This record gives sequence, structure tokens and C-alpha cells, in this order.
Amino acid sequence: MDRNIQKNGLINLLLLLGTGLGCVLVAQMAGSHTGEVTVVFLGLAVLTAGVSYFQMRLETSERLEKLEFEELKKAKSSAAMFTSQDAEAFPAERARQQFERWLVPIFSVLMALLQGGAAYWMWDRFSKAQAPVIRLPEVAMSLYGLFAIVQFLLGKYSAGIARLEGQRLLRPGANSLLLGAYLCFLSTAAIAAGLLGFPKVDYYVALVLCVLLTLVALETLAGLVLEIYRPRVKGKAARILYESRVIGLLSQPESLFTTAAHALDYQFGFKVSETWFYQFAQRAFGWIFLVQLGALWLSTSFVILEPSEQALLERFGESVKGREVLQPGFHFKFPWPIDQVHRYSTEAIQSFHIGFIPDPTKEKEKTVLWTVAHYKEEFNMLVASREQTDSTTTNAPDRLQSVPVNLLTVSIPVQFQIKDVRAWAYNFSDAPAMLEKIATREVVRYLVGVDINEVMATGRARAAEVLRERIQRAADEPTHNLGVKVVYVGVQDIHPPVTVAPSYEAVIGAMQEKEAKILVAEGDRDKTNTLTRAESIQKVREAEADKVRRLTAAKARSAQFNDQLVAFAKSPTVYPQRVYLHTFARASAGTRKYIVTPTNTHEVFQFNLEEKVRQDLTDVIIPPAKK
Repeated sequence: MDRNIQKNGLINLLLLLGTGLGCVLVAQMAGSHTGEVTVVFLGLAVLTAGVSYFQMRLETSERLEKLEFEELKKAKSSAAMFTSQDAEAFPAERARQQFERWLVPIFSVLMALLQGGAAYWMWDRFSKAQAPVIRLPEVAMSLYGLFAIVQFLLGKYSAGIARLEGQRLLRPGANSLLLGAYLCFLSTAAIAAGLLGFPKVDYYVALVLCVLLTLVALETLAGLVLEIYRPRVKGKAARILYESRVIGLLSQPESLFTTAAHALDYQFGFKVSETWFYQFAQRAFGWIFLVQLGALWLSTSFVILEPSEQALLERFGESVKGREVLQPGFHFKFPWPIDQVHRYSTEAIQSFHIGFIPDPTKEKEKTVLWTVAHYKEEFNMLVASREQTDSTTTNAPDRLQSVPVNLLTVSIPVQFQIKDVRAWAYNFSDAPAMLEKIATREVVRYLVGVDINEVMATGRARAAEVLRERIQRAADEPTHNLGVKVVYVGVQDIHPPVTVAPSYEAVIGAMQEKEAKILVAEGDRDKTNTLTRAESIQKVREAEADKVRRLTAAKARSAQFNDQLVAFAKSPTVYPQRVYLHTFARASAGTRKYIVTPTNTHEVFQFNLEEKVRQDLTDVIIPPAKK
């Protein structure tokens, strides 16, 4: 029997390996995302089945070793040789124990890492991809169906043997075969849905399988942690760590209670499945499930709307008269799908962007450079140029005239609020997209009629207000009637495209340098003119002052001469002498004077009329030395 079990385990391993390789080829040929995830599941199943088969061989060797020991023990000639129960006498048992103690936990950790890594890699890969275009769908469906049938038949057979004969090591391979069969059936159904006009089914099924693989990885890690705290019961076989109960439930959903009972018995160390509560829950599970399902269905009759919400009530797809719009609060309705409620945030400020696609990684950047892209994607807008219009109409010939427009990158956030829920919900199937298209149209129309220099400089505020009015007017037109209120339109980050920004900056720099030189020249002109006018005024004022001085001096001399004539007439003798002495005093001022007496010509008197505050060193008289 052991050899048959080993053979069955080997067949399971080889079949998983063969169907896995076949699914690899089919997935590459068809390009199915679901098929790619199926390949990952089958690849991990091959590893599980391989380790299970190896452990199966170790246990078989251990049983054969014990049987051989019992046979030899019965022989009298060998009784002395095998009287002890040392571990050295059972190398197969020791090998099996070491394998379960070290290699099985290591393999389980490795499996958890592989499962989690594969789930993350495939989710990241599929989330950036689009719905695949299936190639040769008929051939792919046929091969997947063939793989599914073969795996299902052998998996059911192996699962039955494992359940009836208690071969726990056969369960991982059997469950993997059944899961592989279901995944192949699922791949076939996803491809068939694509043929029926639902190409995204394959994409969404692949994402769901990635989530399932993540759950299997988490279950493996949880099993490793719980194994540490599990009570050990002597003589009871340990649970297989790398066997997934999630895969077991998916492959054999009818064994839900059996699997749960085994898990509880194994975890708590006693027969939880024999308690009255468990027996009652097992018998009444169907009714309990129906009651819970009914309560869940009846709970759809209650509707609670937040203060910022309004809702549309529909009954069988049509508005309920008198209750078309539900206001914030608590409401009752018929259960789903009789009545359905569509919620809308009417008080919340919603927004979208025109001219760019935001990049979350660059939102915190405070410095905005023209030469560096600061959004994920930026779109160029046509803007009129008055300067080009003037130059092309006056200077250039007709055949060389350039189009009087420029390209600008403009970031325009638009914020709006829903004011009419029915118009917003019923007039268009995708009202947000319609509003964005209307806003984009109005922005394009406005920019082609405004000057580039004006909108980049002082015209931003006016441009924002004009755009808000135009978008609001277009949204309120009878042909649209979106039922929204445009709250805010911003015009920000206006600059030339990144590719031409350096050239534009060079032109702007040259223009600024030109303006700077003009201002410097005007300053020099004003300085020169001012200095010239000041110098001329100074010379005129100096000439006028010299004129006044000369006239005043002449008048003073004339008046002095008249006074001198009067004085001379009155004192012909004294006045000339006085004038002489006065003139002599002025002329000899500051000179040393000597007075010579006429009576004594031998003596010369010298008067030093200089005032001295203190004596000088040369004025000190040294007394003669005493003899």
C-alpha cells in the first residue's frame, strides 16, 4: 500500500509539472493574464508536491525500518544486538525527524516569501497593464479544458484516497491538482467572456487571483506562528506546515466543516468537533446562513445620508415620484434590487485639472522652473501673440509671414459643486467628463484670443474670472444643463513648453538686457541734462553776483571819495596826516619796527611789542658762577 501511495504522489507531482509547463506555453501563446497567474499557482504547487513526495518517502523508509527491526528482534540470534531503543538504531526515523524539524519550517517560510513576492510582482505588473487581447482563443480554451479535466480526475482520485486511508501527505498534491483544474476552468471562462464582448473579465479575474495568492501567503505565515504556540500531544502527528487550508477549502468546498474541525482539534489539543455547540452549528449551518443572508438583504432597506450628501431613489430603474431626491438624514426604502439609491456629495467641492496630469511625487516641490517638468504630463495650448501680428503685417512679405501664435503650458484647476442632482445624474452618462470637456473647450477658445504677454503678466486674475464665467455659462446652456456651480478657476504655472523654455528664457533675457541698457542710457541722459542746466544756472548766478558786487563796490568808493572831500575841506592839515598814518599802520602791520631818536644817535632802542603768555627757554638768565 505504501508503494501505491508513493506512486500516486509521484504521479501527482509529474502531472502538476507537465500541466504547469503546458500552461506556460498556452499563456505565452494566448497572452491571458489569468493564465499567467495560473502558471504561478501551478509552479508553487509543484514545489509543494515535490516536498510532500520526499516526506512521503521518508515516512515509508521509517515504517520499513521499524518492520525490519521487529523481524530481527524476533530472531533469537539477533536478540542481543537489538535490545536497546537508541536513536542510532533507527537512522530513517532520525532523518524524518530532522527533516520535519528543520527543512519543513524553512521550506514553509520560503513558500510564504515566494507566494507574497509573486502576488506583489503580478499585481504591480497587471495594475499598469490594460485588458489583454487574447490570441488564438479557441486553441487556448481547448488546451485549458484538457488540462482541467486531467487534473480534476486525478485530483479527485487522490483526494478520495487521502481521505479514506488517512494519507495526510497525499492531501497537498491532491488539493493542488483540484485547484489547478479549477484555475484552468476559470482561464477558459475568462477567455470565453472575451469572445462574448467582455475583454476586461480576464484582467479582473487575474487581479482577484493575485489577492487569493496574497491570502495564501498570509495563511502560511500565520500557520508558522500558530505552530509555535500549539500544544503538543504525544503520539499525534503534527500538521503539515506547507499545506494550505485555503487551497483545501477552494479545491474541496464540501469539506468546510471537516477542515474546520481538524484545525480546531489540532490547535486546541482536544476534540472541539465533539462539543454540542459545534454539532448544533454543523446541523443548523444552512438555516443560520440563510437568516444572516436575509438580515443582510433587509439591511439594504435603510439609508443614512450624511449632511453633505443627497441621493436619487430609483425603483426598478425609474425615479420614485415624490421621493426623487433624498435629503440628508435617515430614510426607508424597499430592499435591493427593488429600490436603489445613488449617492452624490452635493456640498463637497470637487475639482479637476486642465492642461496637465498631476504627479503625486512632485506635489511638494515649491520651486517651479520653466526648464523642468513639474507634472506627470503637460499639454501645450495655442495663445495669440500681438507682437508677431504687428511684425508680420508691417515688415515681412506675405510668403514669409509666420502664424501669430505661440505655445504655452498652462495649469488650470477647476473647482465645482453640484447644485442640481437630477441634472447632474440623468442628463449625461458621464457628467464629470462632460464638464471637463466643456472647460477645456472654453480654455482653448479664450487663449487663442488673448495676448501671450498679457496672460503671462498682469492678465491672470482677469483670465481666471473670464474663464469661470464662460465655463459656468456653457454648463448652464439648455443643451448641457449639467446642474453644477463653478466655484473657482485658477490660472497658474503659465510658461512656455519645457523643450523651448531655454530659448524663451534667452529671448526674455535679451529683452530685459535691452530694457536695462535703455534705462541706463535714459539715466545718463537725465544726469547730463540736469548737470548742464545746473552749471548754466550756476554761471548765471555767479555773473549776477559779480555784477552786484562790482556795482556795490563802485558806489562805496564813490561815497567814500565824497566823504574824503568833505573831511579834507574841513581839516586840510590834519586829515592828510591822519590818512597817512592810517595808511602807514595798515602797510606796516606785522613788521618789526625800530624807533631812532634824533638827539642820541648812538643809542638804538628796540621794542618787542610781541605778547608772550609764558617765558621761553631762551629768556631764562643763567646767573654767573660764584668765585
